[in-house]
Amino acid sequence: MGGWLIAVISGALMSIQGVFNTEVTKTSSIWVSAGWVQLTALATCLAAWMVTGRESFRPLLEVEPKYMLLGGVIGAFITLTVIRSMERLGPAAAVMVIVVAQLLTAYLIEVFGVFGVEKTAFEWKKAVGMALAVGGIILFQK
Repeated sequence: MGGWLIAVISGALMSIQGVFNTEVTKTSSIWVSAGWVQLTALATCLAAWMVTGRESFRPLLEVEPKYMLLGGVIGAFITLTVIRSMERLGPAAAVMVIVVAQLLTAYLIEVFGVFGVEKTAFEWKKAVGMALAVGGIILFQK
């Protein structure tokens, strides 16, 4: 149950953040807004790090493969694409497309065992579920 609740909170926060960032972009620029998001995220993480333990950053040097350290770079482009999609589609439609894209990408990562994730078998019921989700987006847009 705890995992479900955390996932619900995460989804809600992503939607709220997307709306906030889109509004900030209206009075600044896309890269100023995205930079502000990343800067305030860094400040929040540093504050939490100071309160919770101050583990060493040295183990980051041991991460393999090194491309796994690109999460922050990806985060900047996530911020950019969420803002742009919300501007063009509106919050509800943008989030629906984003979530379906997340599901499809995550499922393909599992099925093909990409990025060190344990490979799982393809299941038709999941493919049908994905098709229904895409159909829901199309229906929502009509």
